[in-house]
Amino acid sequence: MTESRAITAYIAQEYADKGAQLVYTTGKHLPTYLIWLEVEAHHFNPASSPLVWEQYYKPIMGIPQDTAAIEEHETKLAKVLDVYEKRLAESKYLAGDNFTLADLHHLPNISALMGTPSKKLVAARPHVSKWVADITSRPAWAKVLALQNQK
Repeated sequence: MTESRAITAYIAQEYADKGAQLVYTTGKHLPTYLIWLEVEAHHFNPASSPLVWEQYYKPIMGIPQDTAAIEEHETKLAKVLDVYEKRLAESKYLAGDNFTLADLHHLPNISALMGTPSKKLVAARPHVSKWVADITSRPAWAKVLALQNQK
């Protein structure tokens, strides 16, 4: 599936009357929400995706890991998570006190990373750790994981 961020934004807006409000389209939270969507896409994802590849997928496929790439991207992700730690000291979720797509878009990589040695980067940051525990324990995410495990 390509352009998953656009797809989730469309679905969240199209079905806004069903379930949790995952997007802000107006109001005081809109700028913060938009910023954190961008932070995830342009800072978190580029730092975390190579770690997921190296530490999650490569072992499954029997491909040797690149330790230099792991070290490089752990350093990058640590800097990103330092910013998250500061933000999450101020609010429960990235865009405020409500779970939004700004949080949801982190779930695939965060979930995979928590099964790798890079989980230490989360564990070292108490507010990030609490946020990760919250978003990964959501019932809808448990359903996603259950569907993945059926394959």
